[in-house]
Amino acid sequence: MTSIVNIGRRIELVPIDPHFKDITIALYLQDLDSRAVFRVHTYSRLEGAAKRIQEVINIMQTLGGMQKTSDSLLYFPCGDKHEAACRRVFLEACKLTSDTHVQPRPLNILDKKSKLTISVDSLGSGTYSVKSNGEGRRAERRISSIAAGLIKLGEMEPAEENSTDSVKFPCGQSHDELIGLLLVRAPNVRIILREEEADAARGMLTAPSQQT
Repeated sequence: MTSIVNIGRRIELVPIDPHFKDITIALYLQDLDSRAVFRVHTYSRLEGAAKRIQEVINIMQTLGGMQKTSDSLLYFPCGDKHEAACRRVFLEACKLTSDTHVQPRPLNILDKKSKLTISVDSLGSGTYSVKSNGEGRRAERRISSIAAGLIKLGEMEPAEENSTDSVKFPCGQSHDELIGLLLVRAPNVRIILREEEADAARGMLTAPSQQT
């Protein structure tokens, strides 16, 4: 008799993995022992599919500063789900392979729009300050825009009321790896969100009998 296992709620999907035979990979959210855990899963039974899933899991650990249970479920050290941020960690991880030199992203970028270097400093307790190497209104606008992008992408919040240059995680703990990853996308947050919404609308996780 076939048993049905509840693997959680699907929160993200990569319909075609170009790095391993176009299999479909999905990310699921579960609640386990009062903390949120994430499962990377595929229905594919192709030889090597399980190894590819483990590869994605390992990359997510590096890019997102996540930890892993004995049965390869992922979680953040704070125990919170940080769902939006984890979805982006998953999407970035699926773009890479173990052959790639994977390491946490730095807390600074060159903002192509303003030509300024944008950096983010950890102030402790999950709070981060966004700065630039420029001055004036133009620099202030880009700092404000990128801080808003971090809030949107990572489900963060302003560190203080009406703050435009500092953000924080509601859990009150630092997540430097997440900030580094989100910072790359923050300057173009509207474009990123539109592209991901379009991809999600096209994606479906097919049943085992339909996957190759």
